[in-house]
Amino acid sequence: LPMAFRNVNARRHIGLQQLSSLASTGKTFLGPMKSHKFIVDETTNQSTLICSAARLIESLDLTSAVGQLFNETIQAQKKEFKTGTSTLLFLVGAWSNAVVECLQQNIPVPAIVSVMSEGLNSCCERIQCLQISIHDVKRELCSSRVKPKACESKTGQVGRDSLTDPWNLLCFQRDISATEEVIPINSCSLQGDDCNFNKCLVSPLTGFGSVASVVKAVGDKSSSGLSGSGVTASSCITRKLTHSRHFSTPGKRCFSSQQGNFQRYLSGPSADTCGCSGLGHLAMALSHGNQTSVKLLQSIAAYQQERAECSGSSQIDITEIVTCCVLGLPEGYSCVSPGFVTLVSPEQAAVVRHFADKPLRILLMDGDLSKQYRHLGFNRPCNVRTILEHPSPQGGRAGDAWLSRMSDILISFEVNLVLVKGNVCKNFMERCIASRILVIGCVARDVVRAFEAATGAQAVTYLSQLNASCIGNGAWAELWKGGDGRAVDLGELMPARISAGGIRLLTAVLTTALPSKAQLLEDQFWTLLYRLHHALKDGKVFPGGGAVELLCLSHIQALAEQPGRPGNDKAVRELPSPWLAEYKSVVLQALGSGWKQYLSVVLCNTAKASSELEAGAAVDHHLQKAAACGSPSAYILEEFRRGGVLRGGSDPFPDRVTVKVCDNVAAKTEAWRRALDLVLLVLQTDAEIITGLRRNQILNSPLSSEFMFL
Repeated sequence: LPMAFRNVNARRHIGLQQLSSLASTGKTFLGPMKSHKFIVDETTNQSTLICSAARLIESLDLTSAVGQLFNETIQAQKKEFKTGTSTLLFLVGAWSNAVVECLQQNIPVPAIVSVMSEGLNSCCERIQCLQISIHDVKRELCSSRVKPKACESKTGQVGRDSLTDPWNLLCFQRDISATEEVIPINSCSLQGDDCNFNKCLVSPLTGFGSVASVVKAVGDKSSSGLSGSGVTASSCITRKLTHSRHFSTPGKRCFSSQQGNFQRYLSGPSADTCGCSGLGHLAMALSHGNQTSVKLLQSIAAYQQERAECSGSSQIDITEIVTCCVLGLPEGYSCVSPGFVTLVSPEQAAVVRHFADKPLRILLMDGDLSKQYRHLGFNRPCNVRTILEHPSPQGGRAGDAWLSRMSDILISFEVNLVLVKGNVCKNFMERCIASRILVIGCVARDVVRAFEAATGAQAVTYLSQLNASCIGNGAWAELWKGGDGRAVDLGELMPARISAGGIRLLTAVLTTALPSKAQLLEDQFWTLLYRLHHALKDGKVFPGGGAVELLCLSHIQALAEQPGRPGNDKAVRELPSPWLAEYKSVVLQALGSGWKQYLSVVLCNTAKASSELEAGAAVDHHLQKAAACGSPSAYILEEFRRGGVLRGGSDPFPDRVTVKVCDNVAAKTEAWRRALDLVLLVLQTDAEIITGLRRNQILNSPLSSEFMFL
């Protein structure tokens, strides 16, 4: 086969330049105030909205070898952690540029590889002192919710933020008469240290549909009430609430009776006022500005709290959570529903209406429901030669016979509901709808397992394997209802809810009126969910807001000033000794420049600095203060407790709410390692060899002079 050879110029490394170009597209993904991007498909003229590095890389033209390596690195980070891809993307670009600058100063490649690798390892060891245990984080966040005085206006009215926080709502009684006297709610005027949001965590969920509009104190003659930053010190005063999507009057409840057990996890006299032992606050700290998903995650944490306490575990069970995107509704309708919510056709919706308030016999299928399906590992007879896979000499009558035989099996066992993990034959679906049998295809594996445990059903691969012991009981189906208690009819596809008694399954229903935003909302929800999951799994978190990166910069400066050889690599030891000190300082500064650029971009994206130059000066100022303090880690932790490490003095919004931010430990450090490993891997390549019949294509390209044919 013909081959083309291109030498990688050592002074202007082509692979590193490609990495830098690819990474530059995701600069605006850093920080809590991310900028979205539209990805337009030229073949279909359809567009989608993205806000993550993984979705961006999936949409780019990655035909080059470097691009494919980049994509593999991003996807590996996403598969393992579901977060940290934006950090990885940015640092790949920053460190690629830094390495190119080292090459232009004629620093040998072995010195760059060794010094950078050991510098990163040293930083990862240094930042361990910043790790905060989950127990301490939840205790601090929960204690910051209870204040000695409440934040009120002079008229005694309660702040609106306190009502839109579900965990403050736990202090109210669920039952109230709609005819009782009510007090209108105005915004809370923040006054004094009691309303210092740098010392306490709030959950400003003001964008979710109808919020509580009226409140009345019961048995409380004092003027104390709930504030936007905490509750009164004398525990939770019994209150009553009306016109709220969270709680409702028994006679006028907005949700169906089957959701009553779910609602009690969000309310009731025994509910935890700190929000699931602090999980609600921890989710807010890990949200990084993603307030849309915080409310949903708090509801999930509340629902799973009781079982977690019984088992002695505080983990969030990812396998019990699925998502369903419903188009055509405002985002305020997003909620968490017990059971399995999925989209069905109008014909299937008619079957669901027929099954209203009726127990169903359920069948679970582990595979496709079609005549052609064969299970994984199926071996055809070796002595049979296949001439035609699916003969139909009688105009489809053979297929009709299979349809009739399979539908007769379902009818004979009185099956009402079939959940199929794979695809469903369209003709068989129509046959089942005519027989009033609800068949749902493409069901996730975790959903099938949840219904197995709840109904006693046993999944089968083929309908011919069906027997009485495989059928489950106790399932039901209904059309999904919004917060106003009405079923949602969106025309083409309608959401339906399938559940069973005691099922351990929750569906986060994500609603939006913009189809291009559906994937974005789903990605944001799963990102936050996995951040909380990994935080509980690690048992510790990092202080966020640039604290970890600032300590790395301080540590890099200290390393650069220390005498000694930069690495233990044999190739480095063979270099002349007079060069080592100079190499060490330059390469370590190049490594630190990546984190400094990261902090500068975050400050600019959050409007805490008007330019990267000003942001860089702010970072240098904090580095000087940390060095003067004598203990950089103590300085950084103190700044974090006071509300944030990099609080720019030129912040255009000095009075805005500041929320403490936390980062995952393993996800962050692994993103650093993957980014540097990719850069150093590409750095150590010296040639690109292209194989295949592409001679004419290469000769006609603008880069033809760089190739030599072998």
